[in-house]
Amino acid sequence: MNAYSQPTSATQAKDRLYAQLATSLKNTSRAIGHTADLFEQLQVDLDAMRTLAGIHAAQFMTVAAELNPDAEEPTEKEM
Repeated sequence: MNAYSQPTSATQAKDRLYAQLATSLKNTSRAIGHTADLFEQLQVDLDAMRTLAGIHAAQFMTVAAELNPDAEEPTEKEM
């Protein structure tokens, strides 16, 4: 009877491995949550970059139109 009340080394090893697995799963879950947060921030940053790129494109087109006004309108010689 006394042999059954004490955990065997195999049972202790199994319990230790289950504890390691639980810790590993907690760490993985936390890392996945952190990764999801980073992806959300990445989406915000990409949207901001798209807006900035659009603004810069408009600025470049405006400057090009100001520097080359004759390129848009045909001159009298071309007509």
